[in-house]
Amino acid sequence: MPDQQRQPDGHIGSLVISALFVLMGIIALYDTTGYSDRDSQVFPRTVAILMIVTAGLSLITRFLHPSDSGGFGTGTWWRRVLLIVAMFAGCLAIPHIGFLASGAIAFAGGLIAAMHDRWTPITALLYAGSGAAVMIAFFALFRYVLHVPLP
Repeated sequence: MPDQQRQPDGHIGSLVISALFVLMGIIALYDTTGYSDRDSQVFPRTVAILMIVTAGLSLITRFLHPSDSGGFGTGTWWRRVLLIVAMFAGCLAIPHIGFLASGAIAFAGGLIAAMHDRWTPITALLYAGSGAAVMIAFFALFRYVLHVPLP
């Protein structure tokens, strides 16, 4: 079979993941129909619709133009695991230790997973300070501007 007609095997995973994200978006969109307050439906519906549209575009693009490029590529497995564990730990910790402290857990885990350069004391202070500023800004935005009750 000529190369231009051969279907690469690496695109199957992208198709499956895109289809799963479309399905999760549909489930999330359906879930919002049970919300009693119409104001609380706006953000989840917007995110669900965007997830369906972008994952659908990814699904169509990968189906029409299959490619082995992309995907996980090469990298360190522990970084991927650390990022997922940090996100779950932050989510599970919110009811117990609050928004800011659980955000710090998720931010620190994600930062350690993403940092490929050598750590220096100045880099650590800079990242800790900028992370704290971002988390405090989000806390203030949600609590005082949007009036979202946070733990």
